[in-house]
Amino acid sequence: MTFRPYVALTAAALAIATATSVAAQDFRALASQDLIAAQEEIRENHPALIVDGPEAAAFRTNLDSGLAEAQSMIGQVNSGDSHAYLMRFFAAGFRDSNLRITPTFDLLGPYFATSWAGVTTGWKDGQYVVTQVAPGVRRGPPVGSVVLECNGIPIEEFAMGKLDRWEGDLTTEAGRVRSAPYLLWNRNNPFTRGVPQTCKFQEGRRRARDYDLQIQPVSREAMEAAYRATVWMPGDVPLAIEEVNGRPWVHVHSLSEDADWAAFNAALVAQVDSIRGPQGFVLDLRGANGSEFTASRRAYGVANRIWTPEFTVSRQPVVGEVTYRVSADNRKWFADALGRMEADPLFVEENPVVIEETRALVAAFDAAMAAGEDSFVLPGRAPVPDTGAANPVQGPVIVLIDSGCSGGCLDVLDLLVNLPNVRLAGSTTAEDSIFVEPTIVRLPSNYADLTYGHKVWTSRERGNDEPHVPAEGLAYTGNPTDENAVRTWVASLF
Repeated sequence: MTFRPYVALTAAALAIATATSVAAQDFRALASQDLIAAQEEIRENHPALIVDGPEAAAFRTNLDSGLAEAQSMIGQVNSGDSHAYLMRFFAAGFRDSNLRITPTFDLLGPYFATSWAGVTTGWKDGQYVVTQVAPGVRRGPPVGSVVLECNGIPIEEFAMGKLDRWEGDLTTEAGRVRSAPYLLWNRNNPFTRGVPQTCKFQEGRRRARDYDLQIQPVSREAMEAAYRATVWMPGDVPLAIEEVNGRPWVHVHSLSEDADWAAFNAALVAQVDSIRGPQGFVLDLRGANGSEFTASRRAYGVANRIWTPEFTVSRQPVVGEVTYRVSADNRKWFADALGRMEADPLFVEENPVVIEETRALVAAFDAAMAAGEDSFVLPGRAPVPDTGAANPVQGPVIVLIDSGCSGGCLDVLDLLVNLPNVRLAGSTTAEDSIFVEPTIVRLPSNYADLTYGHKVWTSRERGNDEPHVPAEGLAYTGNPTDENAVRTWVASLF
């Protein structure tokens, strides 16, 4: 569920200058000032500092210890890449999926590596498994073999040191899946190990065997092929509708504003009668990553075009109470958003309720600040009684999910699980914390942005950092990148 002031904020809020050069800089000094500034911003504005609960307590323990840990590594910062890695490591220590520090310049893409041994691994059934051996690699481990150790270090310890907080949160299933290909790659992270010299692999019940890993030529094409052989990634057309095995298959693999939503929504409306038919349909949300302000609205827009708002409104999750952290920065965030809304005549005409709610929110900040309060609580939208509207969807629905479903994708799943004849299938999604609605702050170096939630949704039905997980019998256990196999399996669910 999305709060109205949240969806009202537009991409204009992100119209901040991007750094154009990372040359000739003292990155150690920049890292030091950015870490201190980020910690201070979090201390003064994050709601975890003023609420109770295990999530907030765990968050607070990292405020000082995490800073000290990151500061102890500053001596190794010598480039824009290493600066970005250290910022990511510090932010990830809070184990708050809605808090992150991201570079403002082009950095490592998902397919980047400076060296590798031609061997790529995936995360499956709690183990690191070889998913691809590049053509030309001699005496490489067999595809499907399990990694037991590298350089004499048990693989769990090795993975935690190399991947956790640097490439993903290894306390989560999605973090394991998305970062697994990098286990044996060198991603130019000076704080961790590069390509190991030797690893022990076990194929089936055969005796475990040591393999020397020989450095192989690197190219973006080879790295992308290896990653895509391991983790399902969207193609060039993330929004589409097609017929597969006699049923409509609705592809929503992105919630970004850059996708062609106008054409897709028009196609959705034109084909909705067929989608609603008794044969059922597939709503494919794999890879639907959307952390922008309007991502949840776009996801809800898809659901409402299929099921109609009249049918979904009474089935939306109850918002409950929301606690706002009172601070000058948090108040300014909403005041600035209100100013942008009021300066846009079209927005004023189309969204009078949103503007009134945002005005009331700014007034609540002012009242709390005048009273010396560090927080205030506002009730969420009251539950809407069942309108009696008929379900327009006649057949069964499979919603296909994976570790790439995050942000607004999780919000719409909170609705979809409440709709009749809807089943989630695939694999475990990403997760998000109860510290919601992002504030974005440029750090002093101008090379990184800090993003954090400035209010806490303590009454959310889905728990803190709790993903959506397919029910028993609906988890896909095959190769996630074999699209023909996936489609055959999905067809068997109807």
